[in-house]
Amino acid sequence: MEAGNVSESASPHATALARVMSRPGVRVLTVEGKTVILVGTVHVSRESAELVRAVIEETRPDAVCVELDARRYEALSRQQRWESYNLKEVIRTKQLSTLLANVLLASWQKRLGDRLGVLPGVEMLEAVSAADRLGIPIVLCDRDVRVTMRRAWRSTPFWQKSLLASSLLMSVFDTTPVTEASLRDFNKQDVLSAMIRELGETVPTLKAVLIDERDRYLAEKTLRADGNTVVSVVGAGHVEGMHAILRRARHGNLDALDEIPPVSSAWKWAGWAIPVVILGSIALIGYQKGPAAAGDNAVFWIVANGVPSGVGALLAWAHPLTIAAAVAGAPLTSLTPVIGVGYVTAFVQAWMRPPLVREFQTVAEDVVIPRRWWQNRLLRVFLAFVLPTIGSIIGTWVGGMRIVSNLF
Repeated sequence: MEAGNVSESASPHATALARVMSRPGVRVLTVEGKTVILVGTVHVSRESAELVRAVIEETRPDAVCVELDARRYEALSRQQRWESYNLKEVIRTKQLSTLLANVLLASWQKRLGDRLGVLPGVEMLEAVSAADRLGIPIVLCDRDVRVTMRRAWRSTPFWQKSLLASSLLMSVFDTTPVTEASLRDFNKQDVLSAMIRELGETVPTLKAVLIDERDRYLAEKTLRADGNTVVSVVGAGHVEGMHAILRRARHGNLDALDEIPPVSSAWKWAGWAIPVVILGSIALIGYQKGPAAAGDNAVFWIVANGVPSGVGALLAWAHPLTIAAAVAGAPLTSLTPVIGVGYVTAFVQAWMRPPLVREFQTVAEDVVIPRRWWQNRLLRVFLAFVLPTIGSIIGTWVGGMRIVSNLF
């Protein structure tokens, strides 16, 4: 049940609970005999950091849960982020697009923090620091960010992925002034609820993964934390959802939320349909019109894919071997859904021109300045991934249409 008002003769703990309940962004409830204090924050707000510290110091809970996973906690606590990545392994495991999304999100958050003179994630660091000073155990309650990003990407329909990518890119170059006052308004639940509802209407699958699933994950980890009183420090957008889940006092299955959904069978069939159609068409042309005609169409496929992909690598100012890999690889990778030419060119570029440590450290600033995409080696790897991929898509469309039309 909800924690209620207490009299002046109440215990110091009850008095502290009553005091923190009056603070905006704080919700207190009792679940299965455990007092849970939800503290909603904005991730680049100094006021949020002060609120977190005050709540922990006043209530002296048995545990403090924070909206971090092990990787993000390590990054924040050591002030390291991108330089800890093994770029070649990221490319090999086909997570380069996830890394790019993380870079764009981190850049947006860092710019907000720079405008306000606040380190991104400062309220989480403040929670950890306050708990350490008081000898209170810290519980990392969030899902691995890589799992969240991959579940979001796998669950989002293709056309909504394009909308998401464009919105994310536009947000990086947004220059709207941000102040503590505007963040205070943003922290109000009615504003957040409206934004979340809008997100749910536009990209419902994205909201389900980024908000709803993590509400369940954070609530369950909070319930599992040891102790009678637990402070859970989370983004303000999670407070309402967590509050509703905790009130139902139903335990969730975290294993199901940690699974990566498989690629749909429809996408698998669609991926193999292209090579079947192209190769089948060339074979049929050979049967109808002779080996020379089949050879001409095969050459056209190679040129139609290789040239635009190579031009994409050239526009990225990629290494000459990367350009050669784009020209040679696109005609082959276009005939298999297993790997795209972008991963081939990105790997070659990272191998031939590995990013420097300082370029990992400045990527959040460099990403908002167009010319630095060609100056920063990490960003150039991203260009070597994206531009040859676009060229190969164009080449596949042009080459495929030409070859199929030659059947008639």
